[in-house]
Amino acid sequence: MIEVAVRHAFDDLAIDVEFVADSRCVALFGDSGAGKTTLLNAIAGLLSPQQGRIVLDGQVLFDRAGQIDTPVAIREVGYVFQEARLFPHLNVRANLLYGARARGRPVDRFEAVVELLELGALLGRRTPSLSGGERQRVAIGRALLSSPRILLLDEPLTGLHREARVQVLEHLRRLKQALQIATLIVSHQPDEVVALADEVILLKAGQMAGRLDVAAFGRSQGL
Repeated sequence: MIEVAVRHAFDDLAIDVEFVADSRCVALFGDSGAGKTTLLNAIAGLLSPQQGRIVLDGQVLFDRAGQIDTPVAIREVGYVFQEARLFPHLNVRANLLYGARARGRPVDRFEAVVELLELGALLGRRTPSLSGGERQRVAIGRALLSSPRILLLDEPLTGLHREARVQVLEHLRRLKQALQIATLIVSHQPDEVVALADEVILLKAGQMAGRLDVAAFGRSQGL
């Protein structure tokens, strides 16, 4: 279960969002600039909100009033950025293992994750030679191998051509079923949300605009 209460003002946007979620996959849905990535950054520890509190599975990760701000490295959060952010000087195997080793964790499930993401044939290749879909699959694998309690996905299919988008979406669906890890996904594409999420939190201009189960959300989007 994750509990989020974030209040933070930027020059052009004020974020004020509060929710509690225990579904396996929760989608943050809204237009660009709605505050979706800001919330992920706060959960991951990349942003310290001006006010708020974040609790993951009963552990307080952030509490402004209580002066708690858990370091990124020990939050047990896996983060997949929109642009993958792989290390170009390392091959795929080294990129996959980086998160676990950087956090001093044992590398569990390596073979299982490689098989689920169909990365076996790519392990010896350097990342600049990979396609966009391949890079994103490696980024997902790296996040999973860091043994996170929650996986954050920030627009993981944006920028991919249609075939790669379909492939990565199918891999994410497989991972959801196989690994049963709590996931928070950011998207502004309704079909991605319906394919992956169990419930949807609607954001608009930094505010929570509603909350729907995925079936109701699909109907609202004509899907």
